Amino acid sequence: MAIGIIQKKERLAFRFDKLGLIIAILVLYGAFVAPFATFRANRIIQGEARAILEALPPPLGYGLLALVVAGAAVAFGRTPRLLRMGVALAALAALALLIGVAADHLTPPDNSFARVSPASGFWVLVFAFSLLLADALTRLNPGPGLRLLVFAGVLLLAGGMLVTGRWDDLSIMKEYANRAELFWTEAGRHVTLALGSLAAATIVGLPLGILCHRVERLRAGVLNVLNAIQTIPSIALFGILIAPLGWVAANVPGAAAIGIRGIGAAPAFVALFLYSLLPVVANTVVGLAGVPHAATDAARGIGMTDRQRLVAIEFPLAFPVILTGIRIVLVQNIGLATIAALIGGRGFGVFVFQGVGQTAMDLVLLGAIPTVVLAFTAAIVLDALIEMTMPNRSRGNAA
Repeated sequence: MAIGIIQKKERLAFRFDKLGLIIAILVLYGAFVAPFATFRANRIIQGEARAILEALPPPLGYGLLALVVAGAAVAFGRTPRLLRMGVALAALAALALLIGVAADHLTPPDNSFARVSPASGFWVLVFAFSLLLADALTRLNPGPGLRLLVFAGVLLLAGGMLVTGRWDDLSIMKEYANRAELFWTEAGRHVTLALGSLAAATIVGLPLGILCHRVERLRAGVLNVLNAIQTIPSIALFGILIAPLGWVAANVPGAAAIGIRGIGAAPAFVALFLYSLLPVVANTVVGLAGVPHAATDAARGIGMTDRQRLVAIEFPLAFPVILTGIRIVLVQNIGLATIAALIGGRGFGVFVFQGVGQTAMDLVLLGAIPTVVLAFTAAIVLDALIEMTMPNRSRGNAA
């Protein structure tokens, strides 16, 4: 009798998923409590919240509610991992499609001033089902290639919504339509600033990290200086660089001609470069220090020179750790490049700070969302690349 009760409790506990409970609560809150969309008569006045059944035609509204309730039930229980992933993808696809339908449904005909934007309920639902998708992928433990394929599918879904015009009535797309040329110009500047500072930090940081690894007396001093730079707030560092770069522009012939000024891209580039050095240098030191002594001893035993050991043995084994530092730098720089707009560095921060000044949240999102997508894409791609380059990857997967 007692054994049967214990087994029954174990079966009940097995059906219960702790993370799924949190996801289910978020889904139900986003669907039934929080508003799905916000309607505004123009871009700056206070909006009016609309629930799912108010924002969508009744058949679609009830269909979405049925789908999200089913998704909450799937998340709550210990359901098969493929089912969890399928439900999450279906819910995300439905949300992507129906938020565009809501914008078209709520916008009066021939009204170019009205604005419809996703409200908190929509974002909560997107977050909850993204969490469910991430949980399912983690439990499936797929290889990096499959993770990249799933992420590419999500990006293709978003791209399809954009290309087919399903989101054209959303307020953020109306902001984009008014600034399309400027948007792509600032996108190019943002990416150039982030990647350019990363490239410069890699060119300088790798040799410096190798030198710090080889010369122990130099290591502490260099890392302490870079740590001190890392503690300076970004806005403060941007401001500190204005005076010296302004002096260089005024007193060094040709400096202003190549773009060195007290404000603009130059101080932003230098600040991002300085912030990037610590992860690159530190991870280079850690990666080289983690190379097994047996490998270097064997290379030394067969007559390899220091340079040959570094190129053929130490650097390839340390590369995953070094690449981790580069990943940190790239994600960090994509975010910090937004703040650079405060000193004329341009980029997506232009839209963020213009939107704050005009109390136009959709203009803020026009700069913030591409920044988040870029950072997230960089993190996923580099995480997969790091896993692919790890020497023990195949053994770990087999285990």
